[in-house]
Amino acid sequence: MQSSDRPVPDRPAPAAEAAPVAALVLAAGGGRRLGGRPKALVRYGGRPLVEHAAAVVRAGGCATVTVVLGAAREQVRSTAHLPGCRLVANPDWAGGMGSSLRSGLAALPPEASAALVMLVDTPGVTPAAVTRLLAAHRAGAELAAAAYGGRRGHPVLIGARYFAEAAAGATGDSGARVLLAAHADEIALVECADVAVPDDLDTPADLARWSAG
Repeated sequence: MQSSDRPVPDRPAPAAEAAPVAALVLAAGGGRRLGGRPKALVRYGGRPLVEHAAAVVRAGGCATVTVVLGAAREQVRSTAHLPGCRLVANPDWAGGMGSSLRSGLAALPPEASAALVMLVDTPGVTPAAVTRLLAAHRAGAELAAAAYGGRRGHPVLIGARYFAEAAAGATGDSGARVLLAAHADEIALVECADVAVPDDLDTPADLARWSAG
């Protein structure tokens, strides 16, 4: 398996442009298939997944980072090193990813031109993939998604004009799927298979594979 478990530095991104893109890291899951270990605190590359995800989007060029917490959120707050991140609590996290997306979108800086939505359990996503999505947005895309061999994956970018629609369709575990399905012909697919891996980390077997590289 291609892997990217070299630690990503916590360097701030270069100065934001006039219309900054805000990163939205969804890290509220309880890790039911991981034996009840909150995904945010699962260790990868020597640190919690939530730290890794926040560092990736920063290094990729996002102007701000908002992290949505749910399961064991106080433990995450006290143990994860997330300097400069806005931490948002989602008390309804057990109801599915949709509530986390709604909570995160509501907490984004008002000046954000778009949200780069990053799932905490996709450690193979790299700063290079994030940078490509931001470039697509600068080129005019209001909806964009990383693609792997032509198939849509994560992360996704949602322009500010779609925030309300994305929130309205985010129920249960749907996340942004309702929005993306409604605007499938408007999505810019940004090929990232050469720089990233889309696989989720959902089970102990997944974690063993990622840890082994």
